[in-house]
Amino acid sequence: MELLDAPITEETTEARLDALVRRHARAGNMGIQVLNLIGGQAENLLDRLPKEMRARLGDGAEQALRLAMEAAQRSRGVVGEQPGWLSRAVTTAMGAAGGFGGLPSAMAELPVTTTILLRAIQDVAAEHGFDPNEESVQFDCIQVFAAAGPLGDDDGSDLAFLGTRVTVTGAAVQGLIARVAPRLATVLGQKLAAQTVPVLGAAAGAATNYAYTSYYQEMAHVHFGLRRLAAEADQDHAALVEEFRKRVAVPVKRA
Repeated sequence: MELLDAPITEETTEARLDALVRRHARAGNMGIQVLNLIGGQAENLLDRLPKEMRARLGDGAEQALRLAMEAAQRSRGVVGEQPGWLSRAVTTAMGAAGGFGGLPSAMAELPVTTTILLRAIQDVAAEHGFDPNEESVQFDCIQVFAAAGPLGDDDGSDLAFLGTRVTVTGAAVQGLIARVAPRLATVLGQKLAAQTVPVLGAAAGAATNYAYTSYYQEMAHVHFGLRRLAAEADQDHAALVEEFRKRVAVPVKRA
């Protein structure tokens, strides 16, 4: 991404930081809406899954993420950038179909939904002027999955993905997938469990997929918005992230 214009003003930088903080807060409220629909608590959802399935979630999440990266990259050569609402519509429909057939169909739907989620994150990266074909941007896209999912507890670790990147190679991307997979397994397991709710399976599947897609799109906007802002303001990215963290801890109230 090349920027030839003069750095933006401090006032503009402040306003855009505030806007990103509001995006972050908005993303965190989505899981609560889903839990209200299915009438459960996130920490209890995983108990609904069979033990053998819970044991396989980690490997399944890592494999799904690796396949999703390959499939999402291939899809870019066939289908161009898609509007955010379309990704939400597709994953919502997929979630309804997966939930309608119970746990077996929900399991079959997971890899497809993961691919669409990753493709939606890539589209956000492109929207902010980054090339999803670059390994460094692929690394960033996977990092977005390190953020706590919409049904996960907000323990502050959802900001960890904003940290400074290491030197990025193909091996680094694969290594990151392995590190992100356990966290993704937890939130995907919660999604699976929500889809097993009697009667509400299809509705819960649609609602959780809508929440997940919206959440990761918002977090992608935060991630790539900060990188873009650092470049346009000619500021150190790590320092800008630290300022962002402080504002998240004490959210701004300005419109």
